[in-house]
Amino acid sequence: MNRRKAAIAAAGTIAAGALTAGLISVPSALADGSGSRAQQTERSGAAEARGVQQAAARAARAGVDWKECPADWGTKKGVECGWVTVPLDYAKPNGKQIRLAVDRARSTGGKEKRQGSLVYNPGGPGGSGLRFPNRIPDKNPLWTKAATAYDFVGFDPRGVGHSAPISCADPQEWVKAPKADPVPDSEADKLAQRKLAKEYADGCKERNGALLAQMTTPNAARDLDVIRAALGDKKLNFLGVSYGTYMGAVYAELFPGHIRRMITDSVVNPSTKKIWYDVNLDQDVAFQTRWDDWKKWVAEHDDVYGIGSTPEKVEAKWRELRATAKKDPIGGVVGPSELLGFFQSAPYYDSAWAEVAAVWSAYLNGDEKPLVEAAGPDMSDVAGNKASENGNAVYTAVECNDAKWPRDWKTWDRDNTRLHEKYPFLTWSNAWMNYPCAVWPLKQHDALEIRAKTSHPVLLIQATRDAATPYPGGVELHKRLKGSRLITEKDAGSHGITNLENPCINKRVDAYLLKGTVDSKDVTCAPHATPEPVKSPAKATAKAEAAAVPALTP
Repeated sequence: MNRRKAAIAAAGTIAAGALTAGLISVPSALADGSGSRAQQTERSGAAEARGVQQAAARAARAGVDWKECPADWGTKKGVECGWVTVPLDYAKPNGKQIRLAVDRARSTGGKEKRQGSLVYNPGGPGGSGLRFPNRIPDKNPLWTKAATAYDFVGFDPRGVGHSAPISCADPQEWVKAPKADPVPDSEADKLAQRKLAKEYADGCKERNGALLAQMTTPNAARDLDVIRAALGDKKLNFLGVSYGTYMGAVYAELFPGHIRRMITDSVVNPSTKKIWYDVNLDQDVAFQTRWDDWKKWVAEHDDVYGIGSTPEKVEAKWRELRATAKKDPIGGVVGPSELLGFFQSAPYYDSAWAEVAAVWSAYLNGDEKPLVEAAGPDMSDVAGNKASENGNAVYTAVECNDAKWPRDWKTWDRDNTRLHEKYPFLTWSNAWMNYPCAVWPLKQHDALEIRAKTSHPVLLIQATRDAATPYPGGVELHKRLKGSRLITEKDAGSHGITNLENPCINKRVDAYLLKGTVDSKDVTCAPHATPEPVKSPAKATAKAEAAAVPALTP
């Protein structure tokens, strides 16, 4: 699997993120010792609150034994690696333990400028943050100022990568292609997809032990607090992207007094009415909108790509490509499902606009190799395929555990049939990806109510046309975190925008991290620069790889 394909696997077919077995509301009064919400002490979660305090105290005493990183962790020279031990079940803090993989690059400004650790989560659920510290040795220009003050810290959340990884299917079987067209032609097609989802859900239960029920966002937030303690930080500095924003929101609810700095970039809607079923339905609408934006851009550069001179002509070519791949899979492995896995990266990230267009243009000019390489599986990449299935397993476990999903097929069929009529690009693909939650063999919990006043204002950053985490999510979390500030990037739609060049945003991120300052009121920024067309598939792919910020897990 090439890197771009791996990034798309990490960024996913979609979903705004999600998570928990035993997703329980842990009273903030218990979690941070403030005693401010004593009326909640009767709610479940007291045992977990005590357990995380014990685990954090142990971690603070133990610290992290930093050593040279293993060769397969993907880190650059100068990055150190280690482990943090956490309870499998926080209600039983002295019971079975698991180890979480962590890494760091030291701050560049010396002791007098150092302000602590900046911990990062790229999204998912199922994304690994271990590559984040590479931004320091890589001298990423957007992060050089923050690097003077913070050690950059990444980690694999529980169940991910090197941190007690879970799996729900044989990875080599899971990546085989071509898969069935996600858009059903008949009731038989729907029944076949439902059967596959049931097999995957059952595989999750069969292939994983007690950890599966503990794969939740509240537990991920508790893990985050134990990592904070192990790093020696009294309070947390955190950057969460996509699903990482929900992890941050849950942390803010459980540990409001532990926040020093928190940035949420491309925000999941935290409403208990949205997590997680409706969040995914909202995505279907937003992805169609951003898909239309990309078609317009392709049409504007028809002199470069020759796909179509109007958005309508580009859409017609897309439907023609889908029909061709359905009738006779391209290269024997790229059908409609695989096409969607590649093409959806354009609505996700502006950085992929030129790449997807260039690969498509090459195909129309008789060269199918770039498309097969980009969209088809690489059966020889055993490690990459294992990582992809692992990410999907974590995504499934966390989202299915975190909240109650509709269990009746009629609800799913009604909602997705209705949405597909107006928003066909992603609707059915997204439905089948999440359908294991309809037949999930474990208990599902009530989503955590997020309403917190944090010890320092949280900074939220959101693009108005974001497909993966639609704009209302940022507005909703802003309402629920008292004292927070929202930066809106207007008329833009890329996902994970703190890693894009936009001085209006970049300077405020630096000011917040370095000085703790936020504007007196919310801010609206103009959009970042529109991507430039690149004709060569190889050059466009290289450019997309350099800018990629994986966020969601399929």
